[in-house]
Amino acid sequence: MTTNTNVQTKAARRKLNLLELAGELENVSKACKIMGYSRQQFYEIRRDFQTYGAQGLLDKLPGATGPHPNRVSDEIEKAIMDYCLIHPTHGCLKVAQQLNLQDIHVSSGGVRGVWQRNKLTSKHQRLMRLEQHHRETNIELSEKHVRLIERFNPEFRERHIQADFTGDLVAMDTFMVGTLKGIGRIYLQTVIDCHCRHAWGRLYTSKVPVTAVQTLNNDVLPFFESHNIKVKTILTDNGREYCGREDQHPFELFLQLEEIEHRTTKVRRPQSNGFVERLHRTLLDEHFRITGRTKFCESIDEMQTDLDVYLYHYNNERAHQGRNMNGRTPYQVFIDGIKIDDGDLNSAT
Repeated sequence: MTTNTNVQTKAARRKLNLLELAGELENVSKACKIMGYSRQQFYEIRRDFQTYGAQGLLDKLPGATGPHPNRVSDEIEKAIMDYCLIHPTHGCLKVAQQLNLQDIHVSSGGVRGVWQRNKLTSKHQRLMRLEQHHRETNIELSEKHVRLIERFNPEFRERHIQADFTGDLVAMDTFMVGTLKGIGRIYLQTVIDCHCRHAWGRLYTSKVPVTAVQTLNNDVLPFFESHNIKVKTILTDNGREYCGREDQHPFELFLQLEEIEHRTTKVRRPQSNGFVERLHRTLLDEHFRITGRTKFCESIDEMQTDLDVYLYHYNNERAHQGRNMNGRTPYQVFIDGIKIDDGDLNSAT
């Protein structure tokens, strides 16, 4: 603190010497050249000295104290904060318009100023503030608020790969296999259980939400139901075949009907869905690239038949070296996951 004061005092003394030298020489240009200042700096120093006196020669000029004169009142700021807890996803213009309808007159810039002072400028920050307010006051959150908080919570994002038992987390993705002459592009809807690595696949000629729904409804969910297991969560990327308006998108509506939670990966981060991405590589190396060289398929049904044969081998005969697999097949781990879960239930009873 003392060092900063000494530096400011020396700088102020040098500026005062500049003003005195200019008066003695009666030549501003010559004085500035000797002292190492420009003419513009000289006139700024003289103006500050004439306005503030000796304090004006310090580097930090005395400024306005207290809140900015255009700052909103405390009542309006409280109304903005309360509204943000109810509608944390609304932008500053939307908040201003809604408050104006309640005879609370504030501009969008005023709303943004309140957000900046309270560190709520981003949607993520406002949702985290809502979660903090919920913990402190035990308010009841709506389903929409809970879903948004879970989606934006960093801890929730980091745990989306964890799967403790069969059906806990099922990953899904769309993969373009290649082009078939006379048919066009061939897409593969890939599904894998992240706990046991049991995989399903269905080939289509289009990449639309209906194909994703058909894969789950015809292949995946019936297999789980045959073992009395309910899928808890589906993990997908942010593709159009998986994400959209919750009240209109076919895939979103189907998951709501089946009471399955839908999680999405980080944008442009395929590593977030690593299980299914690794499955794509295995399918390419062990099936599609080999079959493409040894057999010519004239229809997508032939390709699907060959894929079904390989997936049976993958799930029931091929030893898996992945994490927690210990050389077992995916179907063995699938069954063991059910037994572990049932064992926990029996011990609890």
